[in-house]
Amino acid sequence: MSAPLSEAKSLFKSIRITLAVSGVLALIAGIVLLVWPVKSAVVVTAIFAAYLVVAGLVYIGLGIFSGARGGWSRVGHILLGLLYIVAGIIAFANLGAAAAALAFVVVIFIGISWIVDGVVALSLLGQDGSRVWTLLYALLSIVAGIIVLFSPLVAGFAFWLILGISLVALGIVQIVRAITLGKDAKEFTAAVQEDAAH
Repeated sequence: MSAPLSEAKSLFKSIRITLAVSGVLALIAGIVLLVWPVKSAVVVTAIFAAYLVVAGLVYIGLGIFSGARGGWSRVGHILLGLLYIVAGIIAFANLGAAAAALAFVVVIFIGISWIVDGVVALSLLGQDGSRVWTLLYALLSIVAGIIVLFSPLVAGFAFWLILGISLVALGIVQIVRAITLGKDAKEFTAAVQEDAAH
């Protein structure tokens, strides 16, 4: 077997394994989100709370051990680190409430950002060549943002549901890609061997 053929087989095998593993992980994550939406939201919140504690420790370390920075900068880093740690501890103390609060904040942020995006699109209406599409986009964005703001619980559940369904679909597609890539690799190998024979 020639070296290029061996390298090609190894490359295809690595890509195939990567696609399969990422597909299985996405599929499992999607199923978990759909089957246990509340528990999975709590797990995501716990991960976020752990991040806050670690980030807080890093900021405190920067404030204490960074001799190159001025006094106010060091104090600022320490205070920010303490704030992060307190927020992480509060989140860990009641993960259910923290998950609900985090979901609420994210949904409200999305609603506000859609409204702002729509207003910005309206402000560009005179400068855009496709006025009808810009107007339609702006109105849909503003209406969607208002709907999200007036029903954040429904919007949060819908976003979580869409995320779960998307992960399941993407996982299945990745697994199928991994399987079909194996067939492509066999066809590629056969073509390389045929070229080598001529």
